Amino acid sequence: MKAPVLVYCHCQYAQVLPEDVKRAALKHLSDSGEPFEAVPDLCELSARRDPALARLASAGPVKIAACFPRAVKWLFYSAGAPLGLAQTEVVNMRTLTAEQVTGALMAELTPNLPDGKVTAAERPAETST
Repeated sequence: MKAPVLVYCHCQYAQVLPEDVKRAALKHLSDSGEPFEAVPDLCELSARRDPALARLASAGPVKIAACFPRAVKWLFYSAGAPLGLAQTEVVNMRTLTAEQVTGALMAELTPNLPDGKVTAAERPAETST
């Protein structure tokens, strides 16, 4: 499997991620020499249906430093750019420590997007009685 594309979300607008964790993750990525893409806010990109999300979703394996995996999954989905369940890992900067985040960013990809939840397109057809 090829190396995952690394994505860092700064959570610019909601500001729900701890500043020390964001700073540590960004510094670690910058110091690592590995290529990564920093985005100001995945929520905003999703709301605008930014083509960058489709590009990232179709790039193959991807590791995203952001918030909750379920939230990131649905941000991409709602922008028309669903992520591959078997090739996506979301590193949750909202719940992990700075050390855990930086360790996870450089570790082997461990897919963790939740499977399931019926979407509007998948719901059973209405039956008439």
